Amino acid sequence: MTMKWNGRSVLALVLVSMVASSFLTMGLMKNSAGESSSGTITASASSLFSGSQQEYPKEFKKLLEAFSAIKQEYIENVSTDQLVEGAISGMVGSLKDPYSDYMDPATAEEFNSTLHSTFQGIGTEVTMQNGRVTVVSPFKNSPAEKAGLKPNDQIISVNGESLEGLDLHQAVTKIRGPKGTKAVLKIVRPGVPEPLTIVCIRDDIPIETVTSQIIEKNGVNIGVISLTQFSSDTANHFKEQLADLEKKGIGGLVIDVRGNPGGYLLAVKEIGEVLIPNRGKIVQIEYGSNSKEKEEYFSKADAAKPYPIAVLINAGSASASEILASAMRESGGYKLVGEKSFGKGTVQSTMEMADKSQLKLTIAKWLTPKGNWIHEKGIEPDVKVAQPDYFNATQLPTDKVLARDMAGSDVKNLQLILSGLKLSPGRNDGYFDEKTEQAVKRFQASHKLPVTGKVDAATRTALEDSLREEIRKPANDLQLQKALDVVSRDAKAK
Repeated sequence: MTMKWNGRSVLALVLVSMVASSFLTMGLMKNSAGESSSGTITASASSLFSGSQQEYPKEFKKLLEAFSAIKQEYIENVSTDQLVEGAISGMVGSLKDPYSDYMDPATAEEFNSTLHSTFQGIGTEVTMQNGRVTVVSPFKNSPAEKAGLKPNDQIISVNGESLEGLDLHQAVTKIRGPKGTKAVLKIVRPGVPEPLTIVCIRDDIPIETVTSQIIEKNGVNIGVISLTQFSSDTANHFKEQLADLEKKGIGGLVIDVRGNPGGYLLAVKEIGEVLIPNRGKIVQIEYGSNSKEKEEYFSKADAAKPYPIAVLINAGSASASEILASAMRESGGYKLVGEKSFGKGTVQSTMEMADKSQLKLTIAKWLTPKGNWIHEKGIEPDVKVAQPDYFNATQLPTDKVLARDMAGSDVKNLQLILSGLKLSPGRNDGYFDEKTEQAVKRFQASHKLPVTGKVDAATRTALEDSLREEIRKPANDLQLQKALDVVSRDAKAK
């Protein structure tokens, strides 16, 4: 989750960035004990800059000595910019915080495009955990989601290039690319013994964060609003679409934040202001150990909406999504339906430096209205519902044909897909027997494909397309159906 810098944070980081970018003196700064200290640049270091004896914080003496030694003694010429970029990246890396990072100007520009416009890539939120690029959540209807990427998948290579040793933005640069190109991802999935290969066809990723529809359930017209992330205009679009649903006379509301990796604090605050009754608390923010500063955000609504509400969450619901979900339950008394959320309870703030590079730091943690910190724990739903097994199917292999008497994880995945399409393969243990072959033949016949019983490229594509259609049908979405049941039952009880 991101938010604006306050004056305290800006001042501190301006001082740090100025020292790091020039290694010059900022004058007197207070050390951790609260006492002033200053120092003098050594002769060898000061010769690298204009001016001679300049003051600097004594804590930077070791850094300055290393800088001076590299510039003067290293076997090759190294630019000052390279050392400065490395120093900042090293400082941020030493925090061992997957949500704090430094972006050079080019990377920062690319990152900002994902918040404000359309970009090209596979469409997934990732972070760095235990040295591996880890999926927080694929965006809805993105190439990543269509290809079968799941929260907590670890991406270890792209198009045969290992991501080991790269920082997050270097890895993201390899994952993203022009529309129409392939990103062949090798992933490690928890609970799956062998690495999986997933092929994503990069595409334009539009930032359309709010969609809505009305679904009738048990005689009640229920509005369903899906939030894919919290960007700068999400709150306005949410209010507009909610008003439109209310004009149409909905008797209940489901807010779907499954697969929503979070975003701007301001956006979730503004949404909470119109949903949480009795001017209830939305969230409380506690800043770092050097500050006792706290902030609390409250709703502006005096009364609850005249209809019941439920919130859908899953493992891809993170950060701002978890703020909304916890506020709706603890301050609004509404039910959460689905699966345990991701568990990100920290707040990041981004500072733009003079050269358009950006420093993103974790500056606070957020607590639920009742003071709970869900970081690395997630939020358990009130009504736990798992999706059908075939929702977890992955892509079929693109480099081989599956046929009779083959065995392994690819065949097991095929059987999962066939089961999802109600084609009864007869077994699910990964052995391609006669019944599995007959199921494939039935599918091929119904789709006017050569009836061979073998899964070639044409059959593979048709199977995956058919499964996606099944997954997209609201009737097959068990979590959505349960949320609709909860809301319709409460609406009838009123």
